[in-house]
Amino acid sequence: MKKLAATCAALALSATAAFAEGQTHHVAIHVNQNDPAVLNMALNNAQNVSNYYTAQGDKVVIEMVAYGPGLNMLIPGQSPVEDRVKAMALELEDISFAACANTLEGMQKKAGHDIALMSEATVVPSGVVRLIELQQQGYAYVRP
Repeated sequence: MKKLAATCAALALSATAAFAEGQTHHVAIHVNQNDPAVLNMALNNAQNVSNYYTAQGDKVVIEMVAYGPGLNMLIPGQSPVEDRVKAMALELEDISFAACANTLEGMQKKAGHDIALMSEATVVPSGVVRLIELQQQGYAYVRP
């Protein structure tokens, strides 16, 4: 009987420890429009997802992938959501911002000069390919 009680207690502790650690969720947010309302909605989605899972005791890893007109989200002095991107990058531990190199190259060619990105941005070879890779890794896909 003592052995059964010890086994039950061990299982209960194990289950409690697993629950206390929570789950890790992965979310890819697609940003391909330069509409301030859409950009703000994308950031709202990220904040709301983070708030929800944090309240559940879970962790969430969010990658926002910007390409096409959406790359303007990550251009300092041009982004209508620059302050929010900077604040969220500081506030949310596991948020990242991917910038499409193909789009950036096209924008630079058209402008005739280099275009700087916000320090929060990480350049990826292709925004579309990055979204594919993230989905293949099990990330949930969100498009505002």
